[in-house]
Amino acid sequence: MDSDKENPAKREKVYSVRTQNSAMLAEVIKTMSDEKSLLIFTTIYIAGGDESETIREELKLTRKQYYSRISRLQKTGLVKRQKGRYFLTAFGKVIYDSQKLLGTAIKNYWKLRAIDSLALDENEVPKEERKKIIDELLGNQQLKDILLKC
Repeated sequence: MDSDKENPAKREKVYSVRTQNSAMLAEVIKTMSDEKSLLIFTTIYIAGGDESETIREELKLTRKQYYSRISRLQKTGLVKRQKGRYFLTAFGKVIYDSQKLLGTAIKNYWKLRAIDSLALDENEVPKEERKKIIDELLGNQQLKDILLKC
């Protein structure tokens, strides 16, 4: 079997895919880091599809503010328009769920810091004891799963 070091074409292809993925991730993060874009995105999710005017009025955005952000959401593949209404794409739904997890991590920031301060390194603390501490501190199963994977 060829290793990546022995196959420059394969190595270049992997690098190209990683670069494209990184660029796309950066674009999604850039789009979602704008507070008004995030509000539009979340409103579309909660409303299950809504008309532009309703969203614009609800969020008190100018036409320019709204349309420049909705355009960016569409270009990144997070939102689609059907019959005059906006909906999250399948990709957008996954990103929404990821954003919810980030929100949960932020809500639990100090608990996560406490876990860090306990130096719950697997080499120093038995795995079962580490699991008990994490279970006691955190209520969210996704956060627990992430921490117990490491």
